[in-house]
Amino acid sequence: MVEETEKSKPEKKQTIWYKPSILEEVRTWPKEVTEEIGRQLNKVEYGGQPTDFKPMPTVGSGVYEIRHAEDGDQYRLIYVAKFREAIYVLHVITRKKTKKTAQHDIDLAKGRYKELVERRKRIGYE
Repeated sequence: MVEETEKSKPEKKQTIWYKPSILEEVRTWPKEVTEEIGRQLNKVEYGGQPTDFKPMPTVGSGVYEIRHAEDGDQYRLIYVAKFREAIYVLHVITRKKTKKTAQHDIDLAKGRYKELVERRKRIGYE
């Protein structure tokens, strides 16, 4: 008789918000939006992929955007999950009306990504 072994669960990665104000902004979103974005981010925390996302190579290597539409508004959460220690949420976009991400949002996320990479190097991460 072969003893069944419990399947090992994937380890959950910590999510770090680049600035507390980013999380505060998400908390102002409609409940349905925060719940759906939360479910999608949870998939990433466990090593999966969100249902609706796109890569954002113009921001940085390994950067993605979770996308959600609700009542004609577009909500976005820009994150990087390639680092071993955590998922970093770089930027969120609230209630945009078009699918195209504005250049100022891309530039802001790109600057935060660059700062994150530099900070990680200073503290000894790869």
